[in-house]
Amino acid sequence: MAPKKLLSSTNSDGKTGAQIDGNLVNNKLLLDLPEKECSAIYPLLTYLPLRTHDILHEPGETLKYAYFVDSGMVSILSVMQDGKSVEVGLTGKEGFVGLPLIADFTTSPTRAVVQIEGSAFRISAHNFRLALCQCRQLGKKAQRYVQDLAMQGTQVAACNRLHEVDERLARWLLMCRDRINSEAIPLTQEFLAHMLGTRRSSVTVAAGSLQKAGLITYNRGHVQIKNSLGLLDAACECYANMLQQKDNWDNELEKQK
Repeated sequence: MAPKKLLSSTNSDGKTGAQIDGNLVNNKLLLDLPEKECSAIYPLLTYLPLRTHDILHEPGETLKYAYFVDSGMVSILSVMQDGKSVEVGLTGKEGFVGLPLIADFTTSPTRAVVQIEGSAFRISAHNFRLALCQCRQLGKKAQRYVQDLAMQGTQVAACNRLHEVDERLARWLLMCRDRINSEAIPLTQEFLAHMLGTRRSSVTVAAGSLQKAGLITYNRGHVQIKNSLGLLDAACECYANMLQQKDNWDNELEKQK
């Protein structure tokens, strides 16, 4: 197989970026790599469309791939023995799926499912491990993303236990918006209930409350955020706490330069 060409292209926003086999790279981890590491890992990546409800890995199954999410959104779920599950993390173009591979583990305790369709760049588990050995910055950025997702999971666990459904829904919609860069979020109330670990009727009441306040509209499986600042006020403290911690870490890294 011939090496994949690393090209440059201009996206719809007028920004120039790298391409892999004609597909513009939007994943932040990949974009932030130095040129030498891009040359090492990009040829190992394969573009993969992500369809809603696609499962990237199941709990306990051997991890065959890592996925650098390029668009759309993937939910990380904790699954119980009776089949019930609750979301413990969200991944978009800021991160990747397959975190246990960083520590040389071959399985994951969670399920990763595509929640909003998009695309990813996939790499085999074997090649990902090789890339981590060869690419120092990739390794550091991957480890930092592990911390980001762990912090997110800790905050979400507390949120699910301590806060009301309408506050949690507002927080969750803001997290989705940040990852897909859109005020329009294609989700049904049934799926929202599944993600928030609560009854559909509770989500119906919570969504109705937010809609009555003029913060969102909901119609046929689509949520439209109408007032982002108002939704921020309606959300619990968890959303702001996660942003603040991320800012704190970013400031630490900036000082280390």
